[in-house]
Amino acid sequence: MPTVTTVGVPAGGFKTVGQIDGTNTLIFHARQNGLAVAVELVSTHTPGAPVVDDQGEFVGFISEFDVLRALESNRDLRQLTAEQIMAKDRIAVTEDTPIEEAVKLMEEKRLLNLPVRRNGKVAYSVTRHDLLRAWIGLGVGMGLEA
Repeated sequence: MPTVTTVGVPAGGFKTVGQIDGTNTLIFHARQNGLAVAVELVSTHTPGAPVVDDQGEFVGFISEFDVLRALESNRDLRQLTAEQIMAKDRIAVTEDTPIEEAVKLMEEKRLLNLPVRRNGKVAYSVTRHDLLRAWIGLGVGMGLEA
């Protein structure tokens, strides 16, 4: 994986998901109100986030598409929880996952965000933007963010 040599980037470039700063730290709780989830997604410009239960276990992922499907079905978001709206798939990677593998998984599954497990728990998500930035050798805080 060719990279640009830049201050703040590890020698040889970024290799694993754990070496990059994920910009999506949003995590929803299974019992969180559906309308609150929708408002949080819209206000943070985040396309989705993992959902955890009361023990912090990863139980699913909720995206803008999931919320839109609930609305299309004439369901009242105020009466729903994140758990009732979310997709039950628990696709995630670990901090040791190579960046190339994460990119391939996101492409194959058509994901906008990919939850990252740290010490067995989902800690944050990486976005396609995060992976692209890492692939070309740019770190967060280099003054190149929008």
